[in-house]
Amino acid sequence: MFKWNNNKVIAHRGAWKLHKVPQNSIAALKQAIKLGCYGSEFDVWMTEDGILVVNHDPDFLGVDIETSSYAQVLAKSHPNGEKIATLESYLLEGMKQFSTKLILEIKPSQINAARTLAVAERCVELVVKLGASAWVEFISFDYEVCKMLIKLLTNANVAYLNGDVSAVKLKQDKITGADYNLEIFKKDPKFNVEAHKLGLTTNVWTVDKLSDIRFFLNENVDFITTNEPELVLKESKKRLNHLD
Repeated sequence: MFKWNNNKVIAHRGAWKLHKVPQNSIAALKQAIKLGCYGSEFDVWMTEDGILVVNHDPDFLGVDIETSSYAQVLAKSHPNGEKIATLESYLLEGMKQFSTKLILEIKPSQINAARTLAVAERCVELVVKLGASAWVEFISFDYEVCKMLIKLLTNANVAYLNGDVSAVKLKQDKITGADYNLEIFKKDPKFNVEAHKLGLTTNVWTVDKLSDIRFFLNENVDFITTNEPELVLKESKKRLNHLD
């Protein structure tokens, strides 16, 4: 049933740039799926009245998500006419297919740490309720969130984003991947190898320049998060053809 795409490409906030659709929109998700990316990354916040929504910034077109009701956020629309996607609607759309993973980023709350953990717990509850576990992988800049996710979903893939924890420490805490900024990987060329030896996955963000794309393909990181998924797929295929 599931046949996840066998490539390194994670579309950052969906495949939005080339197709001129809004970041984190359902349209951007559909484009990432159509492209055949391994994954489509998206960001989750919670409204003041407890609705999980998909958006990168803490505000949606000027409306602060965490201190506003869902109805207040719905008053605004993406440029393509879409309303902000709820996490539930986003997951249900992603679950219509069986080839592209849904890379769910839990954003740290600007209110307090307890709210961040509450959002993480709510995300897990919804994933379980919908039966979406096979589709979803988790990422977060909050280390406590990553550890909590592992406890709540023991078989989940959970990667840490902030770049300030060693591969050994990640392994000790049962975090499954290091999803670090490209400068961190460049600064420590041995990190990718060390992480792989420990059985961790490596994901590098945000890789858009052709020179960087080629560099990280040569480094054989597991995943490349990019605003240019078409370009990374093209470069990946060129390398495969060369090997053939």
